[in-house]
Amino acid sequence: MTEWNRTAVAITGYDKKETLGRNLVEEFITEEYKTAVKEVLDKALQGKETANFEFPLYTKSRERRDVLLNATREGTCEETSLV
Repeated sequence: MTEWNRTAVAITGYDKKETLGRNLVEEFITEEYKTAVKEVLDKALQGKETANFEFPLYTKSRERRDVLLNATREGTCEETSLV
């Protein structure tokens, strides 16, 4: 992990210091979505856009939260909670 914004903090309960340097896919994503999330993030790093990719992740209290990920051509990512 190289960035963790305020929305990510609000969704997960982890602050930025707790996540930087950690592996998002391996540590925060549910097992059945690890491969798909990794593919979306790898594509974003290659400049390929993904819109409204829905996947579950774990919060600090180990609750499952469903989120939407939007990865732009510029390689930025934005997550939005699905409450």
